[in-house]
Amino acid sequence: MSQRVPAVELLSIGDELLLGDIVDTNAPWLSRRLGELGVRVARRATVGDDEEDIVRAVREALDRTGAVVCTGGLGPTSDDLTRPAVARVFGRRLRLDEDALARIRARFAELGREMPERNRVQAELPEGATVFPNDWGTAPGFALEDDAGRFVVVLPGVPLEMERIFDAYALPFLRRRWPEGARPLVHRVLRTTGIAEAVVADRIADIAESIRPLTIAYLPRVTGVDLRLTSWGALDAADAARRLDEAEAMLRERLGGYVYGTDDDDLAAVVGDALRRRGLTLALAESCTGGLIAKRITDIPGSSSYFFGGLVTYSNESKQALLGVREATLVAYGAVSEQTAREMAVGARRAIGADVAVSVTGIAGPGGGSPEKPVGTVWIGIATADGVETRHYRFLGERDEIRERTAQAALALLWRHLEREARP
Repeated sequence: MSQRVPAVELLSIGDELLLGDIVDTNAPWLSRRLGELGVRVARRATVGDDEEDIVRAVREALDRTGAVVCTGGLGPTSDDLTRPAVARVFGRRLRLDEDALARIRARFAELGREMPERNRVQAELPEGATVFPNDWGTAPGFALEDDAGRFVVVLPGVPLEMERIFDAYALPFLRRRWPEGARPLVHRVLRTTGIAEAVVADRIADIAESIRPLTIAYLPRVTGVDLRLTSWGALDAADAARRLDEAEAMLRERLGGYVYGTDDDDLAAVVGDALRRRGLTLALAESCTGGLIAKRITDIPGSSSYFFGGLVTYSNESKQALLGVREATLVAYGAVSEQTAREMAVGARRAIGADVAVSVTGIAGPGGGSPEKPVGTVWIGIATADGVETRHYRFLGERDEIRERTAQAALALLWRHLEREARP
């Protein structure tokens, strides 16, 4: 049975957001929390510290969905205009809320200070507002509702204060607006690497129709393409979980070994689990990535149980001195070559004493390329007791992108090598 999913719009307020001085982390956080409540965020917008712009944005949002959550513009200075703007939308006057003022005074007293007179304005709230006390700062939040049931929830812009006021006060307010309870908005992300977005789309084109009412969204990143499966509230929790399991199985079957995890899985952690299960240790020899692979591996707690260490051999001299790469190899083939990658991997395994060694050598740019070896040319090697495997890549992008793609490719190659070796 279908059920209409409640929808809200988010409005972030502040010139600092438009100028790029501050990144808006409030809107993504609210989107996730509202999704858990079963509420769909229909639109997100940002406006500056202009009362007319705020009034217009709130009115338009109310006309579309009847529910708005605003953040920002509740401070004590002249550019904090959310309170009077929202009051105007509802035709209300601002009045001094004595309880709110007492809380602000008490907050300053806790800090051993007297409240500046300018903070008094933070207690001036629209008539008829439901006040959300701020136990973590000075600016209270509030909600305002009209006779038609349309409402605006207003929260401070400081992330910590916004989050805590939302959970403590705004969330119960929203639940009262939908007393029957909404079906959850449920997401599941499949993480792929080593396959282009267009290729993914071609392979799974027919699946999108067969899994409705679930939807598939493509989320391309430098390191791969994530596929987000979403149940938008048309299913209850049990049905949504079952359908997500079925859809995930279909996608995994179609995409094979390109799927390495779900949700927040990190490929470095997946590799670590594979090494740990097999009782293997790892060494690295990095050139163009400059230690980026080692960083990703050591970002994982407990990685010391399988990661023995790595060498960043950026120059030809260090490749020879630390890894035993032969001068003849470098002269004949160059630092960026299959032969050098092979000797780097063998040398790292020997020097560090690990079971498996991975090497990377490439041209990250912007200079250093040639017609034979353009920028983005990368060779990766894997050395084990059974021999050496190498792979050639050509990555596009700026320097940082090429380095990130190289690190991801090295981890992916190692992961697939370990999975392949584990098969009977």
